[in-house]
Amino acid sequence: MLLDTASLYFRAFYGVPDSLRAPDGLPVNAVRGLLDFIARLVDVYSPTHVACCWDNDWRPAWRVALLPSYKAHRVLGATPDQAGSGVIAEMSSSADTDGESAPDDLAVQVPWIREVLTALGIRMVGADGYEADDVIGTLATTLPLPVDVVTGDRDLFQVVDDAREVRVLYIARGVGRHEQVDDAWVRARYGVPAAAYVDFATMRGDASDGLPGVSGIGDKTAASLITSYGDLAGILAAASAPETRVSPSVRAKLHAAIDYLAVAPEVVSVARDLDLGVTLDDLVLPTEPANPELFAALTERLGLGTSATRVLAAMARP
Repeated sequence: MLLDTASLYFRAFYGVPDSLRAPDGLPVNAVRGLLDFIARLVDVYSPTHVACCWDNDWRPAWRVALLPSYKAHRVLGATPDQAGSGVIAEMSSSADTDGESAPDDLAVQVPWIREVLTALGIRMVGADGYEADDVIGTLATTLPLPVDVVTGDRDLFQVVDDAREVRVLYIARGVGRHEQVDDAWVRARYGVPAAAYVDFATMRGDASDGLPGVSGIGDKTAASLITSYGDLAGILAAASAPETRVSPSVRAKLHAAIDYLAVAPEVVSVARDLDLGVTLDDLVLPTEPANPELFAALTERLGLGTSATRVLAAMARP
């Protein structure tokens, strides 16, 4: 089980009452919510291995170099109209990295989350210069066992692979109401196979990530083009060939976006081959805390209460 950690703790922060406080009065709703989420997911799916995937860089320079608008609205100092609606809820980056705006009451909790995960022995995995999505992409591609990816980020639908038993547990409606995403789910929702999701997302765009997409091409047209021509390369080839049935208006829209289309697929695609410095054994879910004394001290200091009890009980299940 690969956790898009920040996707979970952002949702915990906004979904768990901020009345949950440590004995000293500081907020702990994100910490406790994350532990409750982990406990529930472990209870339901009984994973043998768990990785908390981390954003060492929420907005990598190499992606920005390719597409300067990438997550530009999330940088500190962006105006409200640049940010758009619903951005906070869709953030999938860590609040302790420089640049991205995060509420103070959440930012203060991120170091505690790291401490708690370390005390439990649940491995955090990140890579300098890359996002958690890239860590997930690499692990989902290279691990020699079935994989569940827990995220609220639809970009990760690209890693769904029925043959390799890789699916997404999509938490956009909440962890308790998550959806199991396989290839049939992606086809039913978007009209394309998961393997084509990068090209589909490139053309459609995504305002929450600063991806403009191809102006005038939405979900239906993007899916229709992929169904007819296979992938983005086939679509562009068809749009350049006068004998194909691509309409003049679609040809013009694709032509106007040709510079964007040259770089966006690389921005949207997750890395698959990072050297993460972890082995499968490193990701085994422990049955008890790696550091019981530290976890007990954190439980008392942060007032983790029943959240601590639940996650310990879930880890200890046979």
